[in-house]
Amino acid sequence: MTHPVDTHVGTRIRQRRWIAGMTQQQLAEQVGIKFQQIQKYETGANRVSASRLWEIAAALGVPVAFFFEGLGGDGMPDGAVSDLVPDKEALELLRSYYAIPENQRRRLFDLARVLSEAA
Repeated sequence: MTHPVDTHVGTRIRQRRWIAGMTQQQLAEQVGIKFQQIQKYETGANRVSASRLWEIAAALGVPVAFFFEGLGGDGMPDGAVSDLVPDKEALELLRSYYAIPENQRRRLFDLARVLSEAA
């Protein structure tokens, strides 16, 4: 039986890896393990040790705390973060958004906000 925290951390690893446009193999190579281990981390089947999580965070360019965002005080996911990127289409949109140069990205963000307010 997997622990909800392990599942949450694994989901956050998968989401960040996908947004970064990185395969499981590429992430595994950066942290010096086999891609099957990344698969197990992402499903929560295996727990990620503190030192391995540190390496994964560095490879993905996020602080270690990123993987725990969205957990309630009881260690259970609060749903907000996991619902933030519910499907592959939303993840692809995020990846594309962050690939845009910052000045253009800001203009696109402003446009999206205006359109959503008008809807």
